[in-house]
Amino acid sequence: MVSLQTQLGRLTLPNPILVASGTFGYAREMQAFVDFRRLGGIIPKTVTPLPRPGNKPPRTVETSSGLLNSIGLDNDGLEAFIEKHLPHLLNLGAPLIVNIAGKSQAEFAQMATRLNAFPQIAALELNISCPNVSGGTDFGTNPEQTAQVVASVKAACGFPVIAKLTPNVTSVPVIAEAAAAAGADAVSLVNTFQGLVIDWKKRKPILGNGLGGLSGPAIKPLVLRIVWQVAQRVKVPIIGVGGIQSLNDVMDFLVAGASAVQIGTANFYHPQLPMQLVQELEQTLNELGCSSVRDVVGTLQFP
Repeated sequence: MVSLQTQLGRLTLPNPILVASGTFGYAREMQAFVDFRRLGGIIPKTVTPLPRPGNKPPRTVETSSGLLNSIGLDNDGLEAFIEKHLPHLLNLGAPLIVNIAGKSQAEFAQMATRLNAFPQIAALELNISCPNVSGGTDFGTNPEQTAQVVASVKAACGFPVIAKLTPNVTSVPVIAEAAAAAGADAVSLVNTFQGLVIDWKKRKPILGNGLGGLSGPAIKPLVLRIVWQVAQRVKVPIIGVGGIQSLNDVMDFLVAGASAVQIGTANFYHPQLPMQLVQELEQTLNELGCSSVRDVVGTLQFP
């Protein structure tokens, strides 16, 4: 039998199929559809130190092959998360990876210190890459600042640390190298691509914030390229994120160099997809004669 167990640095997951932050709520929304125990990991929506109202509406708009969003990290803050959501999330039977964002290196470290009181948390994912807010997420566009945030969070807690990186830079591998050098256990590739949708009749953007982040099938070829490029430069494990809606998509990411994947936009229209992918992945790896997921990771034969 094939083993789906996945190792991301110090983080061990039962399988490589996770759900992406911002697309799964706090899991309560999915309770009627999903057996959480079958997931490789749950990443709830981003938590910030203090409450954030988010951006003005409209906040989402569909494109021909994706979704443009400008939510703006709308959340009730860290203490409300700990009181209202964390106990529920820790009892779902899947590894919990808490996604955090701050406006400064100190805020990231302070949040990590506060969450360190809950050792049941599996890992922290650092959102240094959201294109829809100013401050804090700019860390992901600068290798030195990326390294500083990763190092400060790692020093502040005992959790494995995952850096979620932005594609909206000249070179993602350079940022990934900085995160790895600072001790990141893994990197998530990638957050959304900045885009614009226009109502030409009104001569205005459709989103209330103007620009938004593009996700969904449209970005998959771009993300595969980034995953492959980073895998050539960095030894730290990679989590592939972008446009996954089938088992073939999962296999593409694994072969390109990702050790795990996150399902994002597809959760909105097919919340049972992550469970389905776990089953299909096991079947496919068995058919290939693999003993583990590692047997296919990074096996792309590039010209």
